[in-house]
Amino acid sequence: MLNTPTPKTQELKTALAKLTPFFFRAWWMALIASVLLLAPSAYMLEVYDRVVNSRNPLTLLMLTLLVLGAYAVLEVLDWARSEVMREAGMVLDNHLGPRLFRAMFEANLRHAPGGTLQTMTDLRTVREFLHGAAVAAVMELPVSLLFLMLVFAIHPWLGWFALVGAVVQAALAWLNERSSQPLLSKANRTAMVSQQQVDAMLRSAQVVQSMGLQNNMYQRWHTLQQEYLQQQALASARAGAFQASTKFWQNVVSSGLLGLACWLLLRNQLNGGGGMMIVASILGGRVLAPLVQGVAQWQLVVQVGDAWSRLTLLLQGIPARATTMPLPSPTGELQVETLVAGAPGSNVAILKGLSFTLHRGEVLGVVGASASGKTTLARMLMGLWPAGNGKVRLDGIDVFSWDKAELGPCVGYLPQGVELIDGTLAENIARFGPIDMCQVEAAATAVGLHEWALQLPQGYDSPVGSEGALLSGGWRQRVGLARALFGRPAFVVLDEPNASLDEAGDAALIRAIAQFKAQGTTFVVMTHRTSVLAVADKILVLRDGQSQAFGPREDVLSALRSAASTPVAPPTAGAMP
Repeated sequence: MLNTPTPKTQELKTALAKLTPFFFRAWWMALIASVLLLAPSAYMLEVYDRVVNSRNPLTLLMLTLLVLGAYAVLEVLDWARSEVMREAGMVLDNHLGPRLFRAMFEANLRHAPGGTLQTMTDLRTVREFLHGAAVAAVMELPVSLLFLMLVFAIHPWLGWFALVGAVVQAALAWLNERSSQPLLSKANRTAMVSQQQVDAMLRSAQVVQSMGLQNNMYQRWHTLQQEYLQQQALASARAGAFQASTKFWQNVVSSGLLGLACWLLLRNQLNGGGGMMIVASILGGRVLAPLVQGVAQWQLVVQVGDAWSRLTLLLQGIPARATTMPLPSPTGELQVETLVAGAPGSNVAILKGLSFTLHRGEVLGVVGASASGKTTLARMLMGLWPAGNGKVRLDGIDVFSWDKAELGPCVGYLPQGVELIDGTLAENIARFGPIDMCQVEAAATAVGLHEWALQLPQGYDSPVGSEGALLSGGWRQRVGLARALFGRPAFVVLDEPNASLDEAGDAALIRAIAQFKAQGTTFVVMTHRTSVLAVADKILVLRDGQSQAFGPREDVLSALRSAASTPVAPPTAGAMP
């Protein structure tokens, strides 16, 4: 079932409120359609009462035409109601889709719940539920109450019998929910974990294949899959038992109403005569129909409830950012103020009190051993992770709170693991925005990519494949560099940009940094290879997340050389080795 919105989930409440006109229109259609569902029964009664007694073919013809017209209207109303609710689903998608898409991305960066494609699957599940049978059954409940009142009008005993039948039916639905919902929810969670295992295996296909991990990975997936199937089978068995009980009880109530009505007729206590026996039975069946349909759709209802709960958790964990006034484009002035940071969700600090300043057009080389915090610093400088303490400011503005859609075109980033997106070479360099070939070629030329691109059969329209799989490591890294430099950004962070480059690529990287530096671009370059330090103005040496040295390049290099050449004093007598 859908969770009740709380003050922290006003977005969900607002999204549902936008659908009120659609629900109202669909409800009226459902009411009329519910009444028209009695057309076959009314046709049967009229044929027996009028045609059989009068033996008039014209009466039969007119009744037949009327019932055919009712059937046509009924189908049109069902179609129209479904289309109205389908449109409601589209409105919900348009309202929540952009917000959920951004929240999913941010949750993925923070390693928070909801940072997977399951979020979009959950939205689709909720959207498609709106024009399903379960919602239609809920809309028919008011007509069921009307039918119950008519049964009471025929005779109070019949009304009470139908009411008791409805209460028992509702109790069966409640017991079904209590019995099957936990199992179905657990099965759905297991299925999600199983799917994530497969996705992880496919992403690491080369490692899995080269080291023969297929059987091990299959066993992990198979264990989860069997657990899911067992949970699903048990839940389905319980739900099936309740569904069978519900149908059985519906037949009991329908026949019981007919038998009770006949008994009342024999005692001359049935209002309306013998025909009311059939009418009471039919109306009583229609009283129970929405409840029966709801039980039949219960598995879907549970899935939608789980999906809605996950969306609620995501929106609570990733609040919408407040709308701010557009900010001027940055010039590249960087200030890092007593920065303390770690991976999202972890209490372990990776960076511990870093502070430094860069002016426009300066290049900072960041060096340090593995696990010294270089990649974490790169992510912090790009505003990808929140700071535990301190700030990273670009032109005096906190980069984490800066709207990335606004800031993005003004900055460039090359992560340590080059992440290309399935598309063409030009699309990746142009960041999947409008393709200005002059700027694409300028960025490609700067990193020594242009001549190679022209030699490809499709040139810049050549596909790069999923995650750049169609390119070698070196060319993939150059494409990532060209993307980072596209549009002449004011601030660029490069994390190990020459890790996969040969000597020619390394030289092209140095020339590109020097070229853009001359145009005023500020660079922060994390590197293990010292060649790129030739264009650095300043150097930051990281050790265990702290600044071991920072300052002009020559001063820091001189200090490092001096420290390396200083002999280590031998231990004194009696000292522990």
